[in-house]
This record gives sequence, structure tokens and C-alpha cells, in this order.
Amino acid sequence: MKDGIHPNYREVLFHDVSNDFKFITRSTIQTRENITHEGKEYPLVKIEVSSESHPFYTGQHKIVDTAGRVDKFRKKFGTVGSKTAIANQ
Repeated sequence: MKDGIHPNYREVLFHDVSNDFKFITRSTIQTRENITHEGKEYPLVKIEVSSESHPFYTGQHKIVDTAGRVDKFRKKFGTVGSKTAIANQ
């Protein structure tokens, strides 16, 4: 393999901020933050959804809204055609 053309493949800590779940895997993703976890320093990637918080894997209905998109949608369309219990409140 040629030197200098491949990205840095290293261990990275992913942090699911919705439920404070952390896991370590290998990745080439570029990060700006580092964190010390179990005595070792890792590049940090913050994510909003992982397998620990995704409704498909947990079986729980949960709305993840970080930019106010759900409220904006509900103001515009109300509960017309909604089939979820949360929208009917």
C-alpha cells in the first residue's frame, strides 16, 4: 500500500447524547473533541440516535427533536391525519 494516502483508522468513542450511552469502535471520522474513557483518551463523536435509543431496537415510541421541527410541523398542520397518541394530546 502507498504511504500517506489512507485516512487514519483508529479507535473512536461514540456518545449517544439522548441516553448517555457510549461505545468504542474503529473509524476514520475526523473529530474536534477528545475524551478520556476508562483511562485512555479517544476522539469523541456525539450522536443523537444509536441502537440503544432508536425506536426500532427499543420498541418505544420517542420523538427526537433538536431543532424544533416537530413543533413547527404541528403548528402548521395540527393533528390532521395523525395516528400517534402523542400528536393527539
